[in-house]
Amino acid sequence: MLNLYDMRRDYRARELDESHVDESPFVQFEKWFGEALQSEVLEPNAMQLATADAEGFPDIRAVLLKIFDEKGFVFFTNYNSVKARQIAANPQVAAAFLWLELERQVRIRGRCEKISVAESAAYFMKRSRGSQLGAWVSDQSTVLTSRKALSMMLEKMKEKFLDGEIPLPDFWGGYRIIPQSVEFWQGRESRLHDRILYTRTPQGWQMARLAP
Repeated sequence: MLNLYDMRRDYRARELDESHVDESPFVQFEKWFGEALQSEVLEPNAMQLATADAEGFPDIRAVLLKIFDEKGFVFFTNYNSVKARQIAANPQVAAAFLWLELERQVRIRGRCEKISVAESAAYFMKRSRGSQLGAWVSDQSTVLTSRKALSMMLEKMKEKFLDGEIPLPDFWGGYRIIPQSVEFWQGRESRLHDRILYTRTPQGWQMARLAP
């Protein structure tokens, strides 16, 4: 068995202080996301999305953040997928971004809901033709007999939409996470990390420092 006891790294690059963060978690996220882009973090919009089914059994996977603003954080998926069925049963979700190159993490907890068809269509039309076809082809999370079967379905869709634009499937679209809390984590020396938590209240966002 591998010995993992001594696998550790001390984080010393940066610090996070209440006086240096914005009053809005959305503005603070935009700042950090911009720094992740500048630092050429691999897939900076990769977001770990945690859901739970009606029985409370948890699940987690990576999705790609495609829109963020003061309304929330948006990703896209098949409405028949496992994650979509879990969200329908329990719309309370959590998400996390891990940017190890910057020794940073962002955690989000909130309610997930579908965005409008118009919003989904606006994004779908910006996708590559291959990704548009992929949305039509993939009956996400169902059992496939073979990779060849998937390729055959793709060829059929190519023929179907040979001429003209590919329309938005009625079974595909976006979800918005409306955050109740957002935590910004900055790695520090000796595991004494900086953690700033924003919590939504009727009066607005409340900020607090958490013990590491």
